[in-house]
Amino acid sequence: MRVLVVEDEKKTASFIRKALQEEGFAVDLCGNGEEALNAPSTIPYDAIVLDIMLPGRDGLSVLRQWRSHGNLTPVLLLSARGEVTERVEGLDAGADDYLPKPFALVELAARVRALTRRLNEAKAPTLRLADLSLDTVTHRAQRGGINIELTAREYRLLEFLMRSAGRLCGRMMIIEKVWDYDFDPGTNLVDVYIKRLREKIDASFEHKLLHTVRGSGYILKENP
Repeated sequence: MRVLVVEDEKKTASFIRKALQEEGFAVDLCGNGEEALNAPSTIPYDAIVLDIMLPGRDGLSVLRQWRSHGNLTPVLLLSARGEVTERVEGLDAGADDYLPKPFALVELAARVRALTRRLNEAKAPTLRLADLSLDTVTHRAQRGGINIELTAREYRLLEFLMRSAGRLCGRMMIIEKVWDYDFDPGTNLVDVYIKRLREKIDASFEHKLLHTVRGSGYILKENP
């Protein structure tokens, strides 16, 4: 599960990231509203923690634009102001929950867990592309009715690619989202796992799904 935290106070953002990582979430940080605008359109997040008071574009403005563009990712709003009118304004703007500052990190983590739990209950547990399917509950993969055995890391890689189907995924993005640590330009880790995954989901099938975009990365799509 991946969470975006939009918070300009670096210390607060660091505390939130650590608390969520301890709960098993992969966490990305963003420090201003302008940067946050396009983040959910490039990476499929399971939840977003959004501070209202941000430099430049404020959190409510960012949230309204996300919703106007059809992004329905669950959002937990944070604010140093706890007036009822502000809470109502935030919920009317499309927020799913609201937490006033100061807050306990355990409560924030619990609220994020609740948001992602409701999201998982609402969305289909099986991802599909052509004749490839991936059950996100049992972690079982099939292609053309044939079971595909995946390691835990291969599963995370395939899930990320399937949730990003049709979009180019660069090596840096893959290693940050699947391995959740900073990119080492000297490693060939991504290429090794892509090769393993390709052998399992493509090698025995005439129609290939996992494609290499030379010099840029990889893309999982139905059409060549």
